[in-house]
Amino acid sequence: MALDLGVFCKSTLDGEVVEHCFSSIFGLSQNADPSYLDWLVKAWGWTLAVAALGLAIALIVGALMGTLRTLPNTGRLSRILVRGSTTWVELFRNIPVLVQVFLWYHVIPAFVLPLKALPSYWLVSIALGFFTSARIAEQVRAGIQSLPSGQRAAATALGLNTYQTYRYVILPMALRIVIPPLTSESMNVIKNSSVAFAVSVPELTLFAMQAQEETSHGVEIYLAVTALYALSAFAVNRVMALIEKRSRIPGFITASNDASLAH
Repeated sequence: MALDLGVFCKSTLDGEVVEHCFSSIFGLSQNADPSYLDWLVKAWGWTLAVAALGLAIALIVGALMGTLRTLPNTGRLSRILVRGSTTWVELFRNIPVLVQVFLWYHVIPAFVLPLKALPSYWLVSIALGFFTSARIAEQVRAGIQSLPSGQRAAATALGLNTYQTYRYVILPMALRIVIPPLTSESMNVIKNSSVAFAVSVPELTLFAMQAQEETSHGVEIYLAVTALYALSAFAVNRVMALIEKRSRIPGFITASNDASLAH
C-alpha cells in the first residue's frame, strides 16, 4: 500500500493542493489557505503546551505531597499534613484521568466560579497535573524513605530543624534518586495529554480524528500523529537522561543498588 503524503499539503477549506505548504509552517508563504500540515503542527504545539503545563503542576504538587507524607510524627500538625497528603494521593490516583478532565471541565467550575474564565487547555492541564502529581508523590516518598536513616539523624545532630533537614539534606539527594521514575512519568504526561480532545482542545488526537474523517487518509494521518507522540516522548527521555547524568551523586549507592551489588 502506497502512502499519499500529499494529503498534508491539501487545503483544510476546499481540499485543493496548497502551494509551498511547507513554507507556510514558518510563515514564508503568502497562501491564505491553511493546509493539513499547518493544522498538524499547530496541534502538536497544543499537545506540548498541555503536557508542559501539566508536568509543571505535577512536579510541584507531587514533590510537595510526597515530602509531606514522610514528615516525622512529632506533633498534631505533622500528623494532619501526613494524613492530608495521603488522602490527596489516594484520591487522585484512583480516579481515571479522563473522568478527572470531565470533573474539572463540567463540575468543579460550577462550584468555583473563577474557573469558568479559564480556557479549556488550562483545565485539562490542571486535571492532568493533579492526576500525575499523585504518582510523583509516591515516587518522591519512596526516594526519601530509601535514604539511610543516618542522614536525618546527622542533620538533627547538627541542630537543623525539620524544614532545614529537608531543604539542605534530604530533598537534594532524594530528588536525584527519583529522576529515573520521573522520566517515565514525564513521558506518560505526553501520552496522557491526548485526553484533551474530549473537551475540544485542538491537540494531536483531535486533529487525527477530524482530519481522518475529512480526508479518508487515516493511515497517513495516524502514522504522522504517532510519530510526533513518539518523537516528543523520546525528546523528554533524552532531556531527563541528561539531567540524571549531570545531577548524579558521586559514589552514592542506594539500599537497592547495594543489595544488587551484593549478589
